[in-house]
Amino acid sequence: MMCQTPFKRERSVAQKVKLSTIAESLGISTATVSLALRDSPLVAASTRERIKEQARALGYIYNRRAASLRTSRSGIIGVVVHDIMNPFYGEILKAIESELDRNQHTFILSNHYDSVEKQRNFIETLLQLGGDGVIMSPAIGTPPADVQLAEDNGMPAIFVARRMEELDLPTYRGDDSYGIALATNHLIGLGHRCIAMIGGTDQTSTGRDRYSGYVNALRKAGIEVDPALRIPGPRTKQGGFEAAVHFLSLPQKPTAAVCWNDLVAIGLMNGISRAGLTPGVDISVTGYDDLEEASIATPSLTTVWNGQAEVGRLAARALLDKLAGSSAPDGMHLIKPEMRIRQSTGPHREMAENHHLV
Repeated sequence: MMCQTPFKRERSVAQKVKLSTIAESLGISTATVSLALRDSPLVAASTRERIKEQARALGYIYNRRAASLRTSRSGIIGVVVHDIMNPFYGEILKAIESELDRNQHTFILSNHYDSVEKQRNFIETLLQLGGDGVIMSPAIGTPPADVQLAEDNGMPAIFVARRMEELDLPTYRGDDSYGIALATNHLIGLGHRCIAMIGGTDQTSTGRDRYSGYVNALRKAGIEVDPALRIPGPRTKQGGFEAAVHFLSLPQKPTAAVCWNDLVAIGLMNGISRAGLTPGVDISVTGYDDLEEASIATPSLTTVWNGQAEVGRLAARALLDKLAGSSAPDGMHLIKPEMRIRQSTGPHREMAENHHLV
């Protein structure tokens, strides 16, 4: 008989603690406990903290499923992007998480790696889990029907970084065309006329916008656009490093490069250095996004701040407002980029030599 005692004790501990148990232990109403655990401002802050401490002491676990049945909301948000290993998306996600945390929401994350099927499976799973909404950077080739499926089932979608022309949904991103034009004009101002663009793809709205910014800046400066100076594709440091061989072998002998992002730019600079040249002196290089790594690269990278944290914060806020009944404005919401001039860019050698002679 003695051996049965621990089993009984375990069963007693394992019993679920109810809101009424907390309320009775504190001599308050169950409604007050419920409001306090949801951080309602209707309950004084000191009382909320006292109730939470008692709930923890009693081993209370919030039952999200039961709450969703009462409120028709699960408190779960889906976030799906290309690849979280890219620090660009990491900075957006950090801001989304912070905003959701402040509003007692949690999120489920998925990388789609530009697989439409993987993204579709995530959206369907999120619907099955009763997700409240989804923040997404849509995969290349996403059919509008996949996003509309979420919308039609009461799960609003917000876009970040990429847009879909077919859907007029709230979209938060940096003004990529303007931002790349800033970088290109910076190089033109340093006397560079033969400027390559490295990385990206026309399959995404981001790629198309950044290339158009580069082209427009060259044309406004009276510089002929040479398609052979574009090296599409790379989006990583490894890709930038491998592109250095192609870049350095171009017959036009470009003296500068506008890169798709900071990762490509850092990889390119490593490749240029491996070839015995000095970035910022022999060849000027600009990045894009102003990642944390940009300022500590060697040389420190001239780049364009693209407002990733602001993009994430505004996207999460827009979704929360929609769920609260406010009408989040549809259409494009652009963050204005800013130049960050560092050591990886310098004057064209002829300009520098003429300045030295003067």
